[in-house]
Amino acid sequence: MSLQGKTALVTGSSRGIGKAIAFALAKAGCNIILNCAKSSDELVKTQNELKDMGYYSFSYLADVSDYQQCKEMFDKIYSLYSNIDILVNNAGISHVGLFTDTTPEEWKTILDTNINSVLNCTYFTVPKMVQKKSGSIINISSIWGDRGASCEALYSASKGAVNSFTKAMAKELGPSKIRVNAISAGVIETKMIDFLSGEEKEVLSNEISLMRFGTPDEIAQVALMLADERSEFLTGQVITVDGCMF
Repeated sequence: MSLQGKTALVTGSSRGIGKAIAFALAKAGCNIILNCAKSSDELVKTQNELKDMGYYSFSYLADVSDYQQCKEMFDKIYSLYSNIDILVNNAGISHVGLFTDTTPEEWKTILDTNINSVLNCTYFTVPKMVQKKSGSIINISSIWGDRGASCEALYSASKGAVNSFTKAMAKELGPSKIRVNAISAGVIETKMIDFLSGEEKEVLSNEISLMRFGTPDEIAQVALMLADERSEFLTGQVITVDGCMF
């Protein structure tokens, strides 16, 4: 597989799934644009790791859930690159707790981060994709966006919105030859599950047919497939990657 010369923006790419996707796309030949909201040290570390492997990348610290920050980031990107061929909307946060224990401020933070970031980046990416009549948008979602999870109501709601937006935009952008898909990730070994105890992780893994959690690299391989132009008939899909969770 070769994506030589393509330009890819991966949000939330300083660690975890986003980082794994950025590395996979770089190895396939993409020009990589890294982004995260707060972890400047991790962002620089990721950029240096790519450099040590022989891959050039551009990084930009911005909270993409904020419209103005996102606009400024895209203004900078388009001063360096003519367009974005692949957009991976990965930025997101989780929240565990009873819905009635959350505050309106927490609602806003979770929904802004998990869905407004997708809206903002898509908004600024699409016009140039339409001009070029090509492009792939990949939204990182979660199985809880479809199934719902107790004590993760807001997270589930935000990912459900991502899934619906994915399907709607695939229909809207199909005539312009732009593909839009989502990856509905199961339990993946990232910092997002660090709050679980060893016993809780064991119980959770027993609910998965493969008896283990997924890895960021496994999600990255699916993203790579979706980015490839050979998947040109694959759009409007929410692809579940969860090890067959019961």
